Amino acid sequence: MLIATFPAGAFATNCYVVATAAGEECVIIDPGQDAEAMVYDVLREHRLKPVAVALTHGHIDHVWSVAPVCGARDVPAYIHAADRALLSDPAKGFPPEVGRQLLGGLTFSEPDDVRELGDGETLTLAGLDFVVDHAPGHTPGSVTFRLAAEPVMFSGDLLFAGSIGRTDMPGGDYATIMESLARVCLPLPDETAVLPGHGAKTTIGQERTANPFLKESAPFDGPHRGL
Repeated sequence: MLIATFPAGAFATNCYVVATAAGEECVIIDPGQDAEAMVYDVLREHRLKPVAVALTHGHIDHVWSVAPVCGARDVPAYIHAADRALLSDPAKGFPPEVGRQLLGGLTFSEPDDVRELGDGETLTLAGLDFVVDHAPGHTPGSVTFRLAAEPVMFSGDLLFAGSIGRTDMPGGDYATIMESLARVCLPLPDETAVLPGHGAKTTIGQERTANPFLKESAPFDGPHRGL
């Protein structure tokens, strides 16, 4: 198994390139701001051929480079239907004034080939099976990707080391993200590696013990991460 990662852009969003081994096909997860050059460096270093881009949700820090990355390699992008509109109009993911300040004058578009994700489906890509779990709360279309054959979950902005995604942006909802955490994360084995959208990797076991959001009835008023 080969999983290469790097933080992309000013938002330091983790972009992942996943393959069975060097010299094989791969899947790119969440190519964020200015990710193209670093993606290509990873592809060259490991002699990889991308076959798809998979998106955990539609916030601009995770999808900024999806159109150029898909276009350069003629590969599809996968995203949940509830977040698809953010590909061409990412300002919808922000309060109006914030969207204008961050994205004013910039234009975005969908890749030519966009495929919508369904809850519980398995994507077979690059010789790997990715199980899709719809996990709304951070955004309506947030998903996680689990490797069927390995204890690995790409959690996007659902779960971080010690925290969870913010819920104060348009489409966010605290009660919904708490339900998603209970349904998607808590049933997983402790050894499951969590590769989040921002920050360091962790495990379900570590988060079950130390993450205040996963500890039953534990109040928490600390900071959230991610857009």
